[in-house]
Amino acid sequence: MKCYVNPHRIYGTVNPMVYGHFIEHFHRQIYGGVYDPASPFADEDGLRTDVLDAMRNIKVPVLRWPGGCFVSSYHWKKAVGKNRMPFYDKAWRMEDPNTFGTDEYIKFCRKIDCAPYICTNAGTGTAEEMSDWVEYCNLKEQGEYAKQRIENGFPEPHAVKYWSIGNENYGAWELGAKDAEEWSRLVLESAKMMKHVDPTIELSAAALTDPNWNLKLLQKAGNFLDWISIHVYYDALQNSWEYAPSDYETMMGRTGKVRNSIVKVRGTLMMLGLEKRIKIAYDEWNPRGWHHPGIHQNLGAGLENDEFLKARDKNDINSTYTMADAVFTACFLNECIRNCDMVKMANFAPLLNTCGPIFTYDGGIVKRSTYYVFELMTHHMGDISVDFWTDKCSEETMGGQQVKMVDLAAAVRSCDGALTLSAVNKSDAVTQEIEIPLPEGYSSSTVYTVNGPSKDSYNDIGREEVRITEGEAILSGGTVSVKLSPHSVNLIILR
Repeated sequence: MKCYVNPHRIYGTVNPMVYGHFIEHFHRQIYGGVYDPASPFADEDGLRTDVLDAMRNIKVPVLRWPGGCFVSSYHWKKAVGKNRMPFYDKAWRMEDPNTFGTDEYIKFCRKIDCAPYICTNAGTGTAEEMSDWVEYCNLKEQGEYAKQRIENGFPEPHAVKYWSIGNENYGAWELGAKDAEEWSRLVLESAKMMKHVDPTIELSAAALTDPNWNLKLLQKAGNFLDWISIHVYYDALQNSWEYAPSDYETMMGRTGKVRNSIVKVRGTLMMLGLEKRIKIAYDEWNPRGWHHPGIHQNLGAGLENDEFLKARDKNDINSTYTMADAVFTACFLNECIRNCDMVKMANFAPLLNTCGPIFTYDGGIVKRSTYYVFELMTHHMGDISVDFWTDKCSEETMGGQQVKMVDLAAAVRSCDGALTLSAVNKSDAVTQEIEIPLPEGYSSSTVYTVNGPSKDSYNDIGREEVRITEGEAILSGGTVSVKLSPHSVNLIILR
């Protein structure tokens, strides 16, 4: 397959926030995850230094918190200051100690040098409660809540720029779910109050790929929104007590769904003439869904809480997260790069434990296959998306779908002018060869690859099968030739 790249035909600038992440008060993500004062790795604030180092390495640009479904019954005022009482988290049916709240989250973000992104309670909460949270975080000294922050030991504002109104409030599973009319009205009033407190913040609101829902939301509240929030998971593991992650072939068959959702949301924004002003945030996404059976639709009536928690432990079976997850993740990020004019944020959900790229245990961490995709992209991928085209691409039937075997995105690095090509081979058995005629001025190349011995390779405690390797492409007659191994994620750099 030949791939032609024109580094002078620019699609747009890739916002680094497409490599963002998300963390929720679910199972071991916060407590026993990033926040574990009893751990030998804990720093003075109870945050695990090994986790912080791993997050810094993948240059986490933005971190969404505290939920997720958790936020729809979360009242932030009870988790600041010295006097904190545990509360019963009605979303996940367990007690939360309330020891990790707004101020701890901000410290966490500062330590990994990322932008905070707060999701507000639009389930059991109110517009006023949301705007009070903006007061606490962003006002210098005016009002009750800024003064409270100062009393709590933070004289300077937290300066939180990114805020989301609600989480999946369109769904019957969400506490305080709304229909489209209710939702658009609540978003309008919440956005007004929040921007009256701080007009410089950027606001998102829970939306769908469904044009009907989005039309009502955008027609009513679009003038106050800067983002539209979309959530996508591609392997539903949530509600069945059977834990049955899909295999490699099935996951590859679903990679075509990534583009479909972007096309639908893009089309709605363009129809309303909002494509230049409102950006798309995939602020919860993952190849795998979260496993939490018995919670939604009241399927767990009569069960003890220990039974819910035990089922959630299956999320941390590291053998689940294979090259299928790495390849799918790279395809998703490539789609964001190709659509960088409108997709400006994406938050892998979650950052650690559950189905995140980092797994914690008492003796340290495991970097799962997806971790290395983020390391590859944040360290080497360009930030100016450019045009490319191919002469042909082989196809296979995988998971019942016709799938193109190679997925590509091209970008120039503004820091040094290098041309970078993200090239993913979805085939589980066939090596794909790609030839790139060198654009004028380019004469050398390097290839970085994320892969393991098989499509089912994974990392675990004492086991590292998936990693990044470095190699060189073959240069001959003004053409670069690269062999893409089966089930591999590759980044080709031309200098």
